[in-house]
Amino acid sequence: MADRSFLSWPFFEDRHRELAERLEAWCTANLPVDHSDVDVACRRLVAALGDAGWLKPTAVDPADPQPLDVRTLCITRETLARHDGLADFAFAMQGLGTGAISLFGTPEQRQWLEKTRAGKAISAFALSEPRSGSDVANMEMTATRDGGDYVLSGEKTWISNGGITDLYCVFARTGEAPGAKGISAFVVPADTPGLKVAERLEVIAPHPLARLSFDDVRVPASAMIGRPGEGFRIAMSVLDVFRSTVGAAALGFARRALDETVARVGNRELFGAPLFDLQMVQGHVADMALDVDAAALLVYRAAWTKDAGAARVTREAAMAKLYATDRAQAVIDKAVQLHGGDGVRRGHIVESLYREIRALRIYEGASDVQKVVIARQTMGAAS
Repeated sequence: MADRSFLSWPFFEDRHRELAERLEAWCTANLPVDHSDVDVACRRLVAALGDAGWLKPTAVDPADPQPLDVRTLCITRETLARHDGLADFAFAMQGLGTGAISLFGTPEQRQWLEKTRAGKAISAFALSEPRSGSDVANMEMTATRDGGDYVLSGEKTWISNGGITDLYCVFARTGEAPGAKGISAFVVPADTPGLKVAERLEVIAPHPLARLSFDDVRVPASAMIGRPGEGFRIAMSVLDVFRSTVGAAALGFARRALDETVARVGNRELFGAPLFDLQMVQGHVADMALDVDAAALLVYRAAWTKDAGAARVTREAAMAKLYATDRAQAVIDKAVQLHGGDGVRRGHIVESLYREIRALRIYEGASDVQKVVIARQTMGAAS
């Protein structure tokens, strides 16, 4: 049983604790799912999460728009990740994919949210490009005004849910100014003519990912989210909300690795005694527990700060994402080591955690980029 004592921390309200208990019961009954066909698994997970109501917090309710509750998002991601990494992925992409619409969309655009929150439509966030991953302001994809339309041309890559989604939130250069100030955001249905899946991308932890090509994709001007040139600000605002939740997913993976390790070293005998009797093993377990609690404090500090009304939590979210993902990698590596041969046996939970965690140190802002963000925020606060 995973440690639940963190739910008594003052970051949370009774509604968060009640949510955690209900979700834990649902996960125990429904997860993990069969991953043999990832596309099918993701579609089923989105539908199941939607049917059970777990996708409602991923976007504002169009009928009663309230701010996104980041603590709810983090608790949900942590719990899902602890049970099934693909379930966490399915949940997270519904939030990230509709984040721009949720925060900045028009009433017409927000009609999509009724479907995504119910699991009736899948969403995707199309920001990265072959030559502008972390350097968003350097994107090359264009959106050219043509009468009452915009024509999108270029490529996007590493797009989660690419190939199975129903709508993309796409960022493209509209040219109002150089760099970050010349980017805009658009809602683009996946069946729009000229939008194609150029390549499906295989990674070490199978998820639906794709490279997309936009060959004169025409969308109405009403598809723009916000105003011309606001795309970079919109993208950063979305990441400001969801970056903490990446740390929460890493925390879920780390908690599962710790739980598996505690069971292993308590039951496995070495030289006639439990593996845990070795002081070096005790040191590893202590390090793992320390990393898990420290990561949790940073993740839920960032989530609470945003929910308490902070306009931006760039520094807090960057710290949470950086620390939680990096330390989860270390926790899981120790778990693999303490499981011996089983730790690298395909299909073992610790082996799957080892594959799942690595990408979290890259997407939504690589670890090295987070250090730059933290340093700049720290210097800015001191000046």
